Amino acid sequence: MGKAKSPRRVGENEAMAVGTTIRGSAQKLNLVAALIRGKKAEEALNILSFSKRAMARDASKVLASAIANAENNHDLDVDALVVAEASVGKSITMKRFATRGRGKSTRILKPFSRLRIVVREQEEA
Repeated sequence: MGKAKSPRRVGENEAMAVGTTIRGSAQKLNLVAALIRGKKAEEALNILSFSKRAMARDASKVLASAIANAENNHDLDVDALVVAEASVGKSITMKRFATRGRGKSTRILKPFSRLRIVVREQEEA
């Protein structure tokens, strides 16, 4: 009698992971996501681990989570996984104030981003 099972948001041969609050702008995170789109999952992890960009660490955590979801929840072959989608969007923005001269203040915006990675099992060609 429990809750009705919701339909899957991705295909049968796909798995997904989402990072909802990654600190930094969506524009910078999209530069990192562009590095891994369409690559094999193992190759994408290597690219992110050797990237100089700070957001690559958070992106690799989300990718590792998507790979683990594929293996443990959907019984997909890890060696045949490809990054099918790496989409980036805005999340919350923290607002802070910095004091300035002559009794004034300035607004500081600290943006967060969200990253959605979908890995797909692809047949060896």
